[in-house]
Amino acid sequence: MNIILITACPSGMATTFLAAKRLEQAAQRQGWSAHVEMHGEVAPLQAATAEQIANADLIVVAADHVPAPERFEGKRLFQAPIASALPDPSAFLAQAKREAPIYSAPAASTTSASTAANSAGGKKIVAVTACPTGVAHTFMAAEALAEAGKAMGHAIRVETQGSVGAQDKLTEEEIADADIVVLACDIDVDPSRFAGKRIYRTSTGNALKKPRPTLEAALSEAAIENGSSNAGTANKSVKEKGVYKHLLTGVSFMLPMVVAGGLLIALSFVFGIEAFEQEGTLAAALMQIGGGTAFALMIPVLAGYIAYSIADRPGIAPGMIGGMLAANIGSGFIGGILAGFLAGYVALAVTRYVKLPSSVESLKPILIIPLVASLVTGLTMIYVIGEPVAALLNALTSFLESMGSTNAVLLGILLGAMMCFDLGGPVNKAAYTFGVGLLASETYGPMAAIMAAGMVPAIGMGIASFVARNKFSAPEREAGKASFVLGLCFISEGAIPFTAKDPLRVIPACMVGGALTGALSMLVGAQLMAPHGGIFVLLIPNAITPVLLYLGAIVAGSLVTGLSYAFIKRDAAQVALAT
Repeated sequence: MNIILITACPSGMATTFLAAKRLEQAAQRQGWSAHVEMHGEVAPLQAATAEQIANADLIVVAADHVPAPERFEGKRLFQAPIASALPDPSAFLAQAKREAPIYSAPAASTTSASTAANSAGGKKIVAVTACPTGVAHTFMAAEALAEAGKAMGHAIRVETQGSVGAQDKLTEEEIADADIVVLACDIDVDPSRFAGKRIYRTSTGNALKKPRPTLEAALSEAAIENGSSNAGTANKSVKEKGVYKHLLTGVSFMLPMVVAGGLLIALSFVFGIEAFEQEGTLAAALMQIGGGTAFALMIPVLAGYIAYSIADRPGIAPGMIGGMLAANIGSGFIGGILAGFLAGYVALAVTRYVKLPSSVESLKPILIIPLVASLVTGLTMIYVIGEPVAALLNALTSFLESMGSTNAVLLGILLGAMMCFDLGGPVNKAAYTFGVGLLASETYGPMAAIMAAGMVPAIGMGIASFVARNKFSAPEREAGKASFVLGLCFISEGAIPFTAKDPLRVIPACMVGGALTGALSMLVGAQLMAPHGGIFVLLIPNAITPVLLYLGAIVAGSLVTGLSYAFIKRDAAQVALAT
């Protein structure tokens, strides 16, 4: 029997992955041939082809809606919530085989917020979630908001702006019909399409940890913004974005440059550590792409999008110019950050306070702002900021390179503990940004310690749920499996469900394990070329060195976290899981 299995949950993370794997295994036990279409972030989407759909005897959809429903017109299709597939996947498939009707695709999508509100007094809410890396917090916050909204009797649709772009994108009709808009974003997103709507702004962390209070606050406090890029209303001034958010916006746009550049440099090392020195070779070409181009763009992109977060599009040009000057002068990521903020605030000041005759006002964004902001930023970088910051960065780099084993271990302990303290929060992001910034200075040790330690919490919770099975309920053990996989991918947020329920035990256990891993990574002199990818970066030769000792550091810290939490955890403590 040929079947197509489709799974999707609001977050696109743990539940999607678990349901897909369990259903696939159940189908194989029955001798069925199954194609899995998993709509999530853990694995790339492998959509069923027209031929596979034509040959399928049954379509099984474990999701709140049927993705691209028109594909399955006239086929036997069974749809149920993804939560009902997890407890007994074999029974779920048997029910699907028994009850699946011939499917007729709806004329219009039934997922619209305008048709979802059935309860009296329910509001129509649309939301957007976005975090700096666009991986875990983005989708987990979306799931938390969706579940809380449904529980409160509201119709809610959540758009995620993650690492692969916008998913479940809100339509113009849904936005027009919405009573309020919730922007749970740690980075800058375009608010222009929400002009005239009541908007409530918060962070992904608040939406994830306190979804119901977040929606309650949104319903009572949301205010109208004009949505223009030059918004200067009273409402805008009340909700002025902070320095941290501007910095994270820059980091989020810079990360793809760093990841791509680091992996390309590592690929050049496959041919030998010094093979790139021979002109005309593939190794030299890879080094030119990765080190000479991608890494060269890191600081300009960082500065440009910090300025963009502050002043919108008029800030990009002066920000990138300041960032390029910072790179050329040698002031590195510190200089780039300063250039971005300087360019952004100068561009914003010109936008707000320089008044021109209406006949030439249209020239401001394409002539006046770029000229003035670039001139001020450039001259300040050259004559005031650049050289002192370059000297400071050189001193920092020299200190890191000359550290003795004791100082290296202490730095590793600090960075490792920071990565495990708030699982993607401000402290975690501060340590991560520090490591990423040092890659531009060819300092790779701290980044290695940071990624290794960041893997520990989620892996540790997976170990704990396996070792002390009697202390965990069945849903908790399933969450532990997902957490383990996410940890291998360097997604420390996989431990958040456990942390949310038992923070006084989970956080110390994670910090101890992370500190140990960070210390061991620095002690063995581990070097990491790319700042993301987790254990899978090991598939690229020389991306991580030394490989075995680095793995040992991760294993040691994960075991400490997992075993210590398994020991101190109380029996029958139920972890709150979002499905």
